[in-house]
Amino acid sequence: MSDLLDPKNDYVFKRLFADAPALLVALINAVRRHAAPITHIEVRNPAIEAAELHGKYIILDLLGEDAAGGQYNIEMQVRRYRAWSARSTYYLARLISGQLVAGDDYGRLKPAIGIHLLDFDLFQEPAHQDQACWCFEMRDAERPAVTLGQELQLNLIELRKADRLQSTAGALGAWITLFEHWQEEETMSRIADPPVRAALDKLRTLSADAEARRLAFVRERALHDEVSLLKDAREEGWEEGREAGMEAGMEAGRTETLRLTAINLIRGTGLDDAAIAAITGLGVDDLAALRRAL
Repeated sequence: MSDLLDPKNDYVFKRLFADAPALLVALINAVRRHAAPITHIEVRNPAIEAAELHGKYIILDLLGEDAAGGQYNIEMQVRRYRAWSARSTYYLARLISGQLVAGDDYGRLKPAIGIHLLDFDLFQEPAHQDQACWCFEMRDAERPAVTLGQELQLNLIELRKADRLQSTAGALGAWITLFEHWQEEETMSRIADPPVRAALDKLRTLSADAEARRLAFVRERALHDEVSLLKDAREEGWEEGREAGMEAGMEAGRTETLRLTAINLIRGTGLDDAAIAAITGLGVDDLAALRRAL
C-alpha cells in the first residue's frame, strides 16, 4: 500500500469525492454527526481545471448542495498560513451571500456549512490539546446555548491531533484513520466502515492510473513552489522593510515590510488580492491600490 496516492493531496481528495457523491454524503454526516443526516448532495464544481493544479494558493475545494438547498464547502488543507481564520470566514460568507440577487427575500437563504479537514494543528495552546473536532456557529458569548439562526457553520477537524488523541470513534474515526494511515495495510484492514472501505478501494484505483499519479505530482510540486515563493517574498520584503525601519522607526518598517511583501507576491505569483490579504494582513482595497500603482 506504500504506492497509494496521499488522500490529503487536494487533487486526490477532490478526485475521490467529486465523482462519488455517496462517499461525500458519508463524510459530511460523519463530521456533522450531531446534525440531521443528509441523504443526497450534488457537487457543483466536479471538474478540475488545469490552471487549478498549477495555481498558487488555490484550494481544490468541493462545493455541494443537499436536497434541502443547504450549501457546503469541503476542503482539505495541508498548511497553515497567516490570517487563516479570516480567509475561511470570508469564503464561507461568500457562500451564503452568493445565494441571493437583488430583490430576493432573505427567507430564501439556506445554511452555508464549511467542512475543513486540516493536516496541521490550528489550535496549539496547551489548553486546546485535548480537542481536535470543532464546530463554530453564531452564538451568544454569555449564553452559548442561544444561537442566532443556523445560516453559518464552520466545522474543523485537526487530523493529526485527532489521530494522536484517538478519541474519535465511529465513522469519523474511520475517516481520520484513512487520511492519516492510508499506507498502513494492517491498520486499514481493521476499518469496517463501508464508506471508508469504498473510499480506500477508490484510492487504490486512482493510484493505479498513471495520469492521475502525474497530475497529483504536478499539484504537489505546485504547492512546494508556492511555499518557496512565499518564503522568498517574505524574506525580500523583510530585508527591504528592515532598511526602511532603520530610517523611519520600527512601526513604519513593519508596515513597509508588509507592503513590499505584497508587491513581491503581486509581481511573482498568481495570487488574488483576497489571498495576499490573508498572507500579509493588508486590506483588499490597499492591495488594489498597489496593483494600480505598479
